[in-house]
Amino acid sequence: MSALDPRMTPANGYAAAHELRGIVEATRYVKGTIRTVQQPLVNMSDAPRGDRSSQLLFGEAFRVIDERDGYAFGQSLRDGYCGYVLSAALSRQDAATHWVAAPATHLYPKARLKAPPEVAIFFGSHVRVTSDLGDFQKVSTGHFIPTQHLQRLRARFSDPVGVADMFLGTPYLWGGCSRWGIDCSGLVQQALNACGIDCPRDSDQQAGLGRALHQGEPLQRGDLVFWKGHVGMMSSDTMLLHANAHHMAVAYEPLNEARQRIAASADGASGLSGEITARRRLA
Repeated sequence: MSALDPRMTPANGYAAAHELRGIVEATRYVKGTIRTVQQPLVNMSDAPRGDRSSQLLFGEAFRVIDERDGYAFGQSLRDGYCGYVLSAALSRQDAATHWVAAPATHLYPKARLKAPPEVAIFFGSHVRVTSDLGDFQKVSTGHFIPTQHLQRLRARFSDPVGVADMFLGTPYLWGGCSRWGIDCSGLVQQALNACGIDCPRDSDQQAGLGRALHQGEPLQRGDLVFWKGHVGMMSSDTMLLHANAHHMAVAYEPLNEARQRIAASADGASGLSGEITARRRLA
């Protein structure tokens, strides 16, 4: 991938990351400031007030390069993806100790099951635990999270398909990355990241993961299948698990049916079109 892909280049004309000096033109070059997302979700766009291209989760780190008119431009530390987020959604950096390993969890005002929760956060969110109360963990916001919903920061799952299955039925949302709404590449990224596999944000970037299957080599669980503008994960040699706009949800679909449907309905309006372009197996 080109180093100047705007999705991965922390520069917006006003300012650029200091490591880009001599590579891109900018009024100033900065080291940037690391901040933490303080909302359950925040949209990322390629322009202030633009369309959603991705999202950041609660507790995730964001490197701010430039800030003006209520928007911060910068780079997600999760995957290097660049864009604009609302400045009000960010707070000072807070070092996480745990991450949410359930599809979603509640932030309780008290360490009590019947206490009315104030908000929910989602799979992959980062929190800093300050006290272990047994059934609940107190976090830096002063809230309490059920212990079963958290894993230590370096803990990982072993089966990406099992992780993706946790999102079954989640509404399809372009640029989404959570149980609230997710898109095809967001689902793959969440599944792989949870298993300790670095994964870029968009499907065209993900098409470089692993190795290409040889012609005639059978598919197996965990393989990735790509179309132009789309990606899914095989749960077996014949069944595809993917977030898609046909079902408007994360769904299982026989691969042959998905292939025929996509080829027959391709019109380019959604960016999804044509036959399978790649089949990849992760190391």
